[in-house]
Amino acid sequence: MSAARRGTQAGTGIDRRRFLGTVAAGLAAAGGVGLLTMGDSAPAHATRRAARRPRGDRPLFLGTYTSAAGGGSGVGLGTYDTTTGRITATGVVTGVTDPSYLALAPSGRTLYAVDEQQQGGVTAMALAADGPPTVLGTRSTGGAGPCHLSVHPSGRWLLTANYLSGSVAVHPLDRTTGALGERTDLVTHSSPPPGPGQDGPHAHQIITAPDGRHVLAVDLGNDTVYTYRLDETAGKLTQVAYAALRPGAGPRHLTFHPSGAFAYLANEVDNTVVVCRYDRGSGRLTPGRPQSTGTGPGTSYPAQILVTRGGRFAFLANRGHNSLTRYAVEAAGARLRLLDTVPVGGDFPRQIAFSPDQRWLFAANQKSGSVTVFAVDARTGALRSAGAPFAAPVPVCVLPL
Repeated sequence: MSAARRGTQAGTGIDRRRFLGTVAAGLAAAGGVGLLTMGDSAPAHATRRAARRPRGDRPLFLGTYTSAAGGGSGVGLGTYDTTTGRITATGVVTGVTDPSYLALAPSGRTLYAVDEQQQGGVTAMALAADGPPTVLGTRSTGGAGPCHLSVHPSGRWLLTANYLSGSVAVHPLDRTTGALGERTDLVTHSSPPPGPGQDGPHAHQIITAPDGRHVLAVDLGNDTVYTYRLDETAGKLTQVAYAALRPGAGPRHLTFHPSGAFAYLANEVDNTVVVCRYDRGSGRLTPGRPQSTGTGPGTSYPAQILVTRGGRFAFLANRGHNSLTRYAVEAAGARLRLLDTVPVGGDFPRQIAFSPDQRWLFAANQKSGSVTVFAVDARTGALRSAGAPFAAPVPVCVLPL
């Protein structure tokens, strides 16, 4: 099934891969400093230019849709300058289909990618200091359209959310190599029932709480965040709680305050954010009142929310408004105060990420075929553009190391 025909998000009026205009036109207009040639004929693995990168450059990976018109041919490889934020292309890892989301193992030695297809999969890649990543293998997720994955803090389990089938999966990881084992669990969200305009559950994210005791799965279709305990011996999930959002909210992405006592939830369908209280003992989330994204009337499809390591500021990507919202975090994490919105400099910011030192914020702009970079002021949280966008075919995930 072609990427353009897969899984429209009922109730939102958008397709997970539909573009405004052609990708080729977006790439031509991006004016980037370099183009990741993921859509061109590429070797079976990445080039070795990364091994010769100058001091001060750090690795960066890009996810894409290989089955989309004008899309890439695998996981994009690049570097970014830690002084200027400038991105440079270094190659591509082919043989990975529709790697729309990426995650790094706690050891830093293995990279994981979803294979967002009807018959969903996850792929492991071994990283090397002196060469390109090596594909270790792919396993089935048991569901359709996996769109998010994360590694349990123990480094022993990979957690994946299957969007189209509304399920979450668990895979064991080899302690030495990080390679994937056979799936140990698959849980489908069956209750509460889907929200208004939705055709069923749509699991959009799965993460481990900062205390390491609970795993939380965000389901856009059911307007629900599920809390599980993970049996770290058997790799099985047991549901212990759930938090219901108001009907039609369409929760998409959750991030925790550094204290672990609060979490911030981006709601895609009703264009809001919600501060949630988190109980470490039970794993239960208690959602607060919906808050504005600062994007005005209409639907803006909030995508992802991040909070700074010090817990002072939060940033939200708005795809319809093509902006980044800045919030001040107050009352020890219990409150968000809207500060401003900043144009993202691209079209449809699907995902955002900090550099490890949080000096830079990267935005993957799906429809304009570009990655924009912002310097983050540590004192005020203000964002300043770091220069011209970097052109890349259908970037939907950026992972700077």
